[in-house]
Amino acid sequence: MPTPAITTLRTTLATALVNNSKWQTFDFPPANILANSVIVSWDDPMLEMENNQYNSISPMANFKILMTVPMFDNLGNLSGIEDMIISVFNLLAASSLNVRVSEVSTPAVLSLASGELLTAEMSVSILTSWS
Repeated sequence: MPTPAITTLRTTLATALVNNSKWQTFDFPPANILANSVIVSWDDPMLEMENNQYNSISPMANFKILMTVPMFDNLGNLSGIEDMIISVFNLLAASSLNVRVSEVSTPAVLSLASGELLTAEMSVSILTSWS
């Protein structure tokens, strides 16, 4: 597969993570974060350039993948978030994208007006192109 362009990469990454039987996938941060969601957003820095002089050298694009599951009791939903992390990682590995997963955060509680969610973030980098 050719290196995906920056302008379509967020959607390309989200498409690779679709699993309609288990979660909703968003290629942008939604206004209301829902349980059982995988959300792709840019990380900081958004792009890392290797050379400022030549646009023929591909930059590295950095993303955060936010994974959410419902929060249950004191145990939370650790099994649910662990299963989601493994599933997301396996979908990335099976995709045709040249992805580097650098880290996965510790599960944390996200308190919203609608209730509490258990979340984890996966940091990924993808080689992209300027086109």
